[in-house]
Amino acid sequence: MTSILSAVAWPYASGPRHIGHVAGFGVPSDVFSRYMRMAGHDVLMVSGTDEHGTPILVAADAAGVSARELADRNNRLIVEDLVALGLSYDLFTRTTTRNHYAVVQEMFRAVHENGYMVEQTTQSAISPSTGRTLPDRYIEGTCPICGYTGARGDQCDNCGNQLDPTDLIDPRSRINGETPQFVQTQHFFLDLPALAEALGEWLDGREASGTWRPNVIRFSKNILAEIRPRAMTRDIDWGIPVPLDGWRDQPTKRLYVWFDAVIGYLSASVEWARRSGDPDAWRRWWNDPEALSYYFMGKDNIVFHSQIWPAELLAHNGEGQRGGEPGEYGVLNLPTEVVSSEFLTMEGKKFSSSRGVVIFVRDVLERYQPDALRYFISVAGPENQDSDFTWAEFVRRTNGELVAGWGNLVNRTASMIHKNIGQVPPAGELTEPDRALLDQVEAGFATVGDLISRHRQRAAISEVMRLVGEANKYITDMEPYKLKDESQQERRATILHVAAQAVSDLNVMLSPFLPHSANTVDAVIGGTGDVAPLPRIEEVEDLDGGPGYPVITGDYTGVPAWGRRPVQVGAPVAKPVPVFTKLDDSVVEEELARLGVDAQ
Repeated sequence: MTSILSAVAWPYASGPRHIGHVAGFGVPSDVFSRYMRMAGHDVLMVSGTDEHGTPILVAADAAGVSARELADRNNRLIVEDLVALGLSYDLFTRTTTRNHYAVVQEMFRAVHENGYMVEQTTQSAISPSTGRTLPDRYIEGTCPICGYTGARGDQCDNCGNQLDPTDLIDPRSRINGETPQFVQTQHFFLDLPALAEALGEWLDGREASGTWRPNVIRFSKNILAEIRPRAMTRDIDWGIPVPLDGWRDQPTKRLYVWFDAVIGYLSASVEWARRSGDPDAWRRWWNDPEALSYYFMGKDNIVFHSQIWPAELLAHNGEGQRGGEPGEYGVLNLPTEVVSSEFLTMEGKKFSSSRGVVIFVRDVLERYQPDALRYFISVAGPENQDSDFTWAEFVRRTNGELVAGWGNLVNRTASMIHKNIGQVPPAGELTEPDRALLDQVEAGFATVGDLISRHRQRAAISEVMRLVGEANKYITDMEPYKLKDESQQERRATILHVAAQAVSDLNVMLSPFLPHSANTVDAVIGGTGDVAPLPRIEEVEDLDGGPGYPVITGDYTGVPAWGRRPVQVGAPVAKPVPVFTKLDDSVVEEELARLGVDAQ
């Protein structure tokens, strides 16, 4: 059994999340975590809402509420949406807990004491109209390197180079379009050049492993070539105080949100351990060199997970050019793999809440089954290249694959068993076609499991659906509905037993992808309906005296092993109702109308 950390990108609490977000961080991490639990590993899946930084203040001003009120409101919305989607977090928390503050400040102290947090005078971008600091990502202009006109103040997405706002040609605020004013200020910078050699060696090792997606490793090594110190504090009053004399009492100096947010993976693990009753339990995933850690996100967050966060960990461990000693948390593990998805577009356009190009998770789940959305993301999502969500394709895959393929197999199998026998029948002597189907389906466990473990989820679910097609073909070829004579009853029972076993096996394979329907399907064929444990919302008190908040958690210890579970002969099978809802073609026109898009 291996300790496996599923570190899931922290959704930003400036508003509700859209389906492009959960296609990148949500569903892929959940499929992987569910499979790894079934494969017998000790999984810790953690995340939370990211709640600091200027964008929260901007959104709060627009809503006429305080930053904390906005964060509270959106934290609860996001928690509810992610639970409805079935994401099996061991702990989904938030960055405004006192536990998180303490862990972040301890990390800062250790990095500072090891000499990798250096104080520098720098130029800070200020909004002339509000006097508020503009974060790097809220400044756009022309890249001085490649000429791209939509470069941000922290990096150019076109050429991948790291930038500072002062590098941009014709900089402008993304908030109101005004030209920022640059003023001198003191900040702490993470000394990335002093960590570059160690970062390069780590990335070389990751490349040699051959497990990282090529686009991720290429991008990560490219940005290493232009590495420079990076500011880790900001002139802002919404964030975590700098834990040093002369700094902690300054009301407008705070740790940069991207210094504190990535530390959330560690602080959430610590919080989970404290809530479990064993405060040191987190160390199994962070200090054990044999533990594995996988970080899930969209490609716009690669730089923070393959450069900034590993650099913070190396600095904490004292493993850069300046040396040093590990901090209070001991030698912390660097990521085993950064699992980055590409972008999901919508009807050919990039998702953008600010421009109204958006489909919120909540809106989809209010109108459609959560597993229909999970299926689309799994089979057609942006795993290694950008992909497009269209309502026409959503309807086509739901009706043509989920309903007509998997749903049909479950329904016809259960209907024939209920009508003719009423319970799962025993198998008589197996024929060659019987054995061929059972062997082919059972072999799918190894194939599908291997694909999921290597983050090839599109190929994995496609293989399961291929086997669904084989099982449907078996029933069609065997024609059990024609076996009505008394002398044919044993043969009919055998065919239906084989079909039920195939359904059971395929359901286990699909359970990481489709947990809600997996429980339904299991009950349909006489099971207990508990194949895929679902998460729950729990209202908790802050461990250190702060305000209470909702968390996502769950008990996932009862998952079945990854492999065949013999169907229970004699288990009653009731008349089934369809597991999946067939969608009317009018859905496409209705949804496009909601988006203000003309149907083609």
